Amino acid sequence: MERVYVTGAKGMLGQALVPIFRQRYEVFPTDLEECDVRNKDLVMEEICECKPRFVLHLAAMTDVDGCEKDPDESYRTNTIGTRNVALACQRCNAVMVYINTGSVYNGTKPTPYIEFDIPDPLSIYARSKYQGELIVRDLLSEFYIFYAGWMFGGGSEDKKFVAKIMDLARTRSELGVVDDKFGSPTYTVDLSTAIFDFIESGLYGKYHCVNVGCASRFEVAEEILRISGITDCRLTPVSSAEFPLPAPRPRMEAMRNYHFELLGLNPTRPWQAALEEYIISTLL
Repeated sequence: MERVYVTGAKGMLGQALVPIFRQRYEVFPTDLEECDVRNKDLVMEEICECKPRFVLHLAAMTDVDGCEKDPDESYRTNTIGTRNVALACQRCNAVMVYINTGSVYNGTKPTPYIEFDIPDPLSIYARSKYQGELIVRDLLSEFYIFYAGWMFGGGSEDKKFVAKIMDLARTRSELGVVDDKFGSPTYTVDLSTAIFDFIESGLYGKYHCVNVGCASRFEVAEEILRISGITDCRLTPVSSAEFPLPAPRPRMEAMRNYHFELLGLNPTRPWQAALEEYIISTLL
């Protein structure tokens, strides 16, 4: 059975991805305790000893504001850590899978981004992730780069937007939600399944891999309350200026799976359907 090595396996995406990949591969899930990607020698030893066919590099410093406050750690983890993994893939001839983010675009485009738009990251987090992508491209010839959107998933451990909105809406009569930031909500299960289905293709390159559609945070919150059956909390649209944060966020982070479309593929469903499945099956 072919082997797959996974970094950052305990994260939100890793928790969805590892069980799916176990259907076909022998999976070696690792996290900070087993393989700190910032440690070049350890990464080289671990990956080369495993001899995987694929290395799925999910480990990252994803605290956007934390990256802004500590740029050194952001670049050390997201850029240098990615270089360490890429060098190990180079040495043991493994195909690398790298996860990037739609926040590498500057957000000035009025419509969702496609793969042929040029990144122009605003935040330290986005810059460090994009520099990691460039390193993968420089060092390797066999790689997949998948751009994820506003990810949701995690079930009982969900501490992000979906679970937060549900928790707040159950305790408040009114809730202000930003309506001037736009993205592509992306279910970790759908992203993992799309990667699983595609990496045997040998069609290396960069792919947006988000659930279909574009929405504001406010529109996503409206859908969360509708699906959850929460009717006694009124949502109010507010400007992002009312919630100042250390790191700048692009106005538009939404993406279109254009590269997949050009191949005649449709790897994901609309975000509303994915969100409904997640909430009903996992959070209610």
